[in-house]
Parts: sequence; C-alpha cells; structure tokens
Amino acid sequence: MSNTENKSKRLIRIKEVMQITGISKSYVYSLCSQNQFPQSVQLVKSGSAVAWVEQEVLNWIDSRIHARDSEVA
Repeated sequence: MSNTENKSKRLIRIKEVMQITGISKSYVYSLCSQNQFPQSVQLVKSGSAVAWVEQEVLNWIDSRIHARDSEVA
C-alpha cells in the first residue's frame, strides 16, 4: 500500500479535527448532524469512540475554500 493510500485511510480524533479546522467540538457535531461535515466512523461496535477519515476532513476544508473563491468571482 502506498503512502497516499495509507494517508487517505488515516482516522483522526476530535481534537485533531478541531485543530485542523479551527472549529469547536460542539460545532463539529452540529455540522455533522446537519450533514454539512463528514460523518464520523464508530471505532468499536456499540462503543462511543468515534473518529473521522482525515482525507474527508481535508476535502471539506478544500470545499469551503472553493465556495469562498466562487463567491468572490
């Protein structure tokens, strides 16, 4: 498996999601409930621990940048 494939499957926890997006924990969960942010992955069946696919979060950031740039043009 290449590094690119590995990175696309990396799971990140809420603290890292908050760090790379700059948004609060409660707002991440609010956006998720409104289907406006990538959905989390349950780490253990019937457990409460969740994580996000890093590449999906990075793609979401890119989409926000694209939306901003589209509004300016």
